[in-house]
Amino acid sequence: MAAFDSSSRATSRTVLPADVTTVAAGAGGAELALQASRALFSHAPAVVLVGDQDQASMANAGAAAVELGVPVLLTTAGDATAAALREELARLAPETLIPVGDAAAGWAKEHPVEGAEVKAYQAGKLPRLGAAAPLDKLLVLALDRPEAAAATATAKASRAQVLVVKDPDPRADDEVIKTIAARQSTHVLGLGSAFGPADRLRNRIDTAATGILLPGGRQVVFPNRRMIALYGHPGDAGLGSLGEQPVDKAVTRARKVAAQYSALVKEPVVPAFEIITTVASSDPGPDGDYSNESTVEHLRPWVDAAGRAGIYVLLDLQPGRTDFLTQAKRYAELLKQPHVGLALDPEWRLAPHQIHMVQIGSVSGNEINKTAAWLAELTRANKLPQKILMLHQFRTDMITGRSAIDTSADELSVVIHADGFGSAGEKMATWDNVRAGAPAQVWWGWKNFYDEDKPTFSPKQTFAVEPSPVFVSYQ
Repeated sequence: MAAFDSSSRATSRTVLPADVTTVAAGAGGAELALQASRALFSHAPAVVLVGDQDQASMANAGAAAVELGVPVLLTTAGDATAAALREELARLAPETLIPVGDAAAGWAKEHPVEGAEVKAYQAGKLPRLGAAAPLDKLLVLALDRPEAAAATATAKASRAQVLVVKDPDPRADDEVIKTIAARQSTHVLGLGSAFGPADRLRNRIDTAATGILLPGGRQVVFPNRRMIALYGHPGDAGLGSLGEQPVDKAVTRARKVAAQYSALVKEPVVPAFEIITTVASSDPGPDGDYSNESTVEHLRPWVDAAGRAGIYVLLDLQPGRTDFLTQAKRYAELLKQPHVGLALDPEWRLAPHQIHMVQIGSVSGNEINKTAAWLAELTRANKLPQKILMLHQFRTDMITGRSAIDTSADELSVVIHADGFGSAGEKMATWDNVRAGAPAQVWWGWKNFYDEDKPTFSPKQTFAVEPSPVFVSYQ
């Protein structure tokens, strides 16, 4: 193989992907490298080759590709992959192939490419190629994994903005969110099937670009966070611990209760308010729904104070004879705030002719799904961080068709909250009963009662419950 001469001034032609958001869903390193090349290059005067399993040569190959501004492609022994590689080389029409390592050199010798000269790789003695125009409108997300190394190098060689991430969800890392918010790129390419589908990645990028974080960081609620909440209604001490003091003292108390849990886990422990927003009533009221709806103006000081203090808020609905979706829409203005989620309390969802404290209410999985779909769309349309959708339950018949509940919305984190009280044995029996047959992709919440529990679980006992709850409320 001939040594390099440095006379070449040829220029690669790098291009923006055809779609605003693209996911290169390669199944392995070789396929992913091919897809990155197809997405980012229309022509390359040279191509760097390296063996698919030649990890020792991968770093040098990647560095060479970045320095030259050309793709790096992986050679394999498979006939199908070899054919795809030859097809890509024909499309790129390189004048030079630069194999790095014995495996790539052997492949290049066995698979000559018409019009391309094979030149030996020499560190520090690469040809000088004209630089392509930077793809400064493109942000490429690449996973920090060995199989993505070649594709990542190709992305860097294209002079796009490349962000190497540990999690395929850009909302899950504060530094990634900060970087995306600062760059405001118009095109996004995700390298690897873990980023797909493309529309989901676009929504995640749009949310990350706002730079808005949840209390405790990130834009994904769980995992890597616990929440400890005061539960109740502002100004009513009889409905729970939240209403036993004014808002400023409730902030202080919530922080103190959450602090009792901080030493027990590595992740942040975030204080929370769970505000009974619509209160079940024994009287039908003017609208006949057996539910007293708080005004937005009454709740706003509590929601705003919580936001300033880094406290998460759940708006809890006890809808009586109306439905959860109808009541939730009344509070859309508050739910548009990034630190506000929604809790549904089926105990207080009455059928026609039922009365509170005479019958225990229930809700269908279908009604929950309609409410969840509305909340997910509200979150997506306003580019908000993920929201909690909490479902309270202490009897299985409180939610009918629970297995059909859709927990797949990327904008929501669904928590089933077990509300049993009494002795430790009674609480655990409720916990086990509620957990049986639960839908997939749910998190678990636990309630401690100051008066009704005998005795109230300590923070250590609470987190020792299996699975350890991510949300704990105090009533």
